[in-house]
Amino acid sequence: MSNEIDAVHTRPELLQVADAVARDKGIERDEVLEAMEQAIQKAGRSKYGHEHDIRAHIHRTTGAISLARYIEVVEDAGQIENEIIQTTLAAAQAKKPDAVVGEFLVDPLPPIDFGRIAAQTAKQVIVQKVREAERARQYEEYKDRTGEIVNGLIKRIEFGNAVIDLGRAEALLRRDECIPREHFNTGDRVRAYIVDVREEPRGPQIFLSRAAPEFMAKLFAQEVPEIYDGIIEIKAVARDPGSRAKIAVMSHDSSIDPVGPCIGMRGSRVQAVVGELQGEKIDIIQWSPDVATFVVNALAPAEVAKVIVDEESNRIEVVVPDEQLSLAIGRRGQNVRLASQLSGWDIDIMTEAEESEKRQEEFMSRSQMFIEALDVDDVIAHLLVTEGFSTIEEVAFVPVEDLSYIEGFDEDVANELRERARAYLANLDEELDGKRRALGVTDEVAALEGVKPALMVALGEGGVKTLDDLADLATDELIEMAPKDMLDENQAAAIIMAARAHWFEDEEPAPETAPETAPETAEETA
Repeated sequence: MSNEIDAVHTRPELLQVADAVARDKGIERDEVLEAMEQAIQKAGRSKYGHEHDIRAHIHRTTGAISLARYIEVVEDAGQIENEIIQTTLAAAQAKKPDAVVGEFLVDPLPPIDFGRIAAQTAKQVIVQKVREAERARQYEEYKDRTGEIVNGLIKRIEFGNAVIDLGRAEALLRRDECIPREHFNTGDRVRAYIVDVREEPRGPQIFLSRAAPEFMAKLFAQEVPEIYDGIIEIKAVARDPGSRAKIAVMSHDSSIDPVGPCIGMRGSRVQAVVGELQGEKIDIIQWSPDVATFVVNALAPAEVAKVIVDEESNRIEVVVPDEQLSLAIGRRGQNVRLASQLSGWDIDIMTEAEESEKRQEEFMSRSQMFIEALDVDDVIAHLLVTEGFSTIEEVAFVPVEDLSYIEGFDEDVANELRERARAYLANLDEELDGKRRALGVTDEVAALEGVKPALMVALGEGGVKTLDDLADLATDELIEMAPKDMLDENQAAAIIMAARAHWFEDEEPAPETAPETAPETAEETA
């Protein structure tokens, strides 16, 4: 009994320290007390031997410290792995008659008189454990806050990167995530967007950005109640940080114009965002589901005369008056680049004169193609191009009535044009077939569905000559090897899968062996 009393020290000051640390670091009081217990345990093991199982406990109400050695009870001597921390059931029952297997015998130990080294070790353990608890708390608090805007004070600048004190955590604003030419000093207040929160060995890392397009979108959501309430939606943002930005908005309420509320009375709302972004000029654009309309809006303030959309290549040709060209392109191509980022389409800007010249060149080149391939005069060739025919295949396989409908053509002319087009294509295929044979492309490749003569020549020139060569290609490799715009991703994948079919045929066992031998066996038996 006297040993137990000696092993207990009432230390209310420990609880006061634990409370102070918990408040200061923003962690649980129990976590601080557990760190203290581990420190006392470490000091106890240093005094009594590291091989012993020594445990400390701090009473959560009185602050009393108890130190004890724990010995595990096992069935017999054969199960003892460590004699210092284990004992047999018989030996345990000699000390404690009601001892059972799996129980621990608890030997109270006298209190530790902390020496200088022991105290220093204990302090290191407590500091380390408190730091780990603080990091865990920081990660839990910020892991789900990606995409938020936070405020903080610049704590220090390291190689151009700013370490920001958020109050309960530190965050990093890298130099390349700052707005160009903006300068921070220690103690400055800064607002930024949380890009990522990662748990790393040195603790949770919170990465901020002021150059991300999402930062500007969040600023508008803070300044414009209609965006915050979901009446107006931000559909796209494109930024050239510190210089210019474009933001596309749409309204879910037909009675509300999406652009006006974002600008605010006398520009008050947009100016608040501009001020935060170091004077970055912002174009607010009305979003449209129609690509052509949206691109015209995105190129503002330039005026657009004509838009030609090419959905297959995801490109848009925009024709502007000659005097609007520099405005449409912008300084160093900034306006058209931001419009392209905003819309997700590649935009080609040309003047009306350039567009007319380009169309004329296309008209003449197509006319010349028809003159040479179909052996017709330039009048017929011009008529075909004017009616929208652009390839020999279209003439060869178009219904007769579509050709005879052209002014000046009758059914005989239409049939003659179709026959000439088909004869030209047949001769071309024969010529290309001769080329692919000369290149060594096998007949098995030629027999695959979807593999045209021009593709076979391209494959042969690329060193693809057998089914196995073709089967080893990736989809993007085949598309790159084929003539321009001949294959899309689905067509290329279908050709490659057809080339691989013989692999699976070779793996199948011959199923006809057993039925063939069965009648012979029966006959022999008979």
